[in-house]
Amino acid sequence: MGLRSGSARGRDKEAKEKANARKRLGAVRRAQQITIYGVGSMVAIGDQSFLVSSLDSWRVWGDPEIHEPRLESKLHVDGFRLPPAASPPSGDGVRVRRFPTQYSCQGCGALKRYRDFNGTKGEGICGSCDRAVTPSRFILACSNGHLDEFPYWEWVHRRTDPTGGRDGERHRLKLITTGRTASLRSIVIECGCGKKASMEGAFGGRAMKDLGITCPGGQPWLGMHTKVTGCTEIPRALQRGSSAAWFPTVRSSLSIPPWHQALMQLVIREKKMLLGEDAEWIERVARKKEWLDKYSVEEVLRAVRTLDSAAAELQPDPETPPALEASDVLREEEYRQLLIGAEETPENEHFVCVPPMSSQDDPRLPGIDRTMLVKRLREVRALQYFSRVDTPLPTDPKRRRAPLHNGAVNWLPAIEVIGEGVFLRLDPDRLTAWEAKIGPDSPARRVAHLREQHTAVLESRGVTGTAAESRVTARLVLLHTLAHALINEWSLDCGYPAASLRERLYVSDEMAGVLLYTASSDSAGSLGGVIAQGTPKKLAASLRAALDRVSWCSADPLCMESDAGGVDSLNLAACHACVLLPETSCEMNNTFLDRGLLVGTGAVPGYFAAPTL
Repeated sequence: MGLRSGSARGRDKEAKEKANARKRLGAVRRAQQITIYGVGSMVAIGDQSFLVSSLDSWRVWGDPEIHEPRLESKLHVDGFRLPPAASPPSGDGVRVRRFPTQYSCQGCGALKRYRDFNGTKGEGICGSCDRAVTPSRFILACSNGHLDEFPYWEWVHRRTDPTGGRDGERHRLKLITTGRTASLRSIVIECGCGKKASMEGAFGGRAMKDLGITCPGGQPWLGMHTKVTGCTEIPRALQRGSSAAWFPTVRSSLSIPPWHQALMQLVIREKKMLLGEDAEWIERVARKKEWLDKYSVEEVLRAVRTLDSAAAELQPDPETPPALEASDVLREEEYRQLLIGAEETPENEHFVCVPPMSSQDDPRLPGIDRTMLVKRLREVRALQYFSRVDTPLPTDPKRRRAPLHNGAVNWLPAIEVIGEGVFLRLDPDRLTAWEAKIGPDSPARRVAHLREQHTAVLESRGVTGTAAESRVTARLVLLHTLAHALINEWSLDCGYPAASLRERLYVSDEMAGVLLYTASSDSAGSLGGVIAQGTPKKLAASLRAALDRVSWCSADPLCMESDAGGVDSLNLAACHACVLLPETSCEMNNTFLDRGLLVGTGAVPGYFAAPTL
């Protein structure tokens, strides 16, 4: 993806295009545009900082469109666009805006807007001392996704009303770093009027409220002066590079029958021309597109009518989605298809799922009822919205979902990735018996604390009604922890780093499965190493090794006996020394984990604690 500054000034279109061509600032990978450097995030380029602008400012004509009907319906969009390449053949990439606009000089310490330094244009040099200027380390954000400059003036003067106003030499601000300690106490803001204050305490949850500062409601990615009035959230000071400054919400879907077939993919790309049309028109389009060289008219008509009927049946994303994405309707459809499977044929472009070869010598897999080898899969990942300060939850109210555009765009940025994986389903009878245990040492009782804490988190986010009731169960925690244990083990066995392996959970009263897979935007996602782990002998060996590995942690006994841990205290026996994974691998932000449910705690029986394993 090419990053470019805002639109050039001037009336001549050709002059604008030439100016834009000169303003190319840098580039990031396409996949990063929905995971790290998406709309509303800050990008450090050299010694300057920029904010990725909204989708309606992008110049992405000619870039490939991506279609996945099930996901399009869920997200209320007409399709997806692949973020532009670093050197796009058409358009001019992604626009960025300077943010924060406050900079400080490394020489004289002057703290003011970038344009007020009067240095050489584009070089970031102070006009007074000829030293480099750097962007402000501190910003202001709130949990509703708003973003603003840090209020240095208010921080220094602490509710006082200095004479002479804010302008003039008497009230010039400076940022001085004393270097005496590594804490914020060493960063001091000085005013020409004589007042000074260190940055110590600026990150406190009530620091801005105590100063009488309310959220300005800034949305600079939509426009430098775009603001939302009436925001009641308390603004928080953050480091510019803090991970809490931008949390993406990425929704994904697997291509499953009938959407994965080659002919259906062709029809989907031309759906605007075909849906609702008569047979004669459809045949004419198929002939023009040369589809009839490979398919019959009847096959094309059948594909179009299937898409027609499905478009009417697909349900959009509800206003209040389920508290856990592992149980939504997209996962239910995928779960059924993973159990059914799909043979490898020329038509099956994106989904091949078969059971492993078996023999009488295969070892037993206690607790595992079904294994499927997903030899080929396609996943579409789309950036839906983002949030700040607090990690996003599916049930967060709309006000916490920062928009990607001003409302004039009906597509979302997305990537499609190709990979392979192994699907596992737990034994329903054994799982039901394990869940049915009662008493103070039962699995349900052990997870009750997590459910209470999750409910408290939902209520603190402003979620009300039935949506505020936690759906965390022993089944969810068990499957999630099992996925982490196997990913850690497979990363040692099959050559993939843990960060390149992913989990996809299927959990509800009717579902108890997990898909472990690798997916990459190039052919590296189909190297065969993960598929080999699904054969009965290797799976039995890796499962045994994984359980043995998580039965002990270097942080024990503290880890195993922990009552709360992790983000928002939503973990039990889980830490970085045993089952936590890189962020790219876990779809639940490393929460709802407890290895005690896998191997037992001495009091609570573990699902896999049977001596025959």
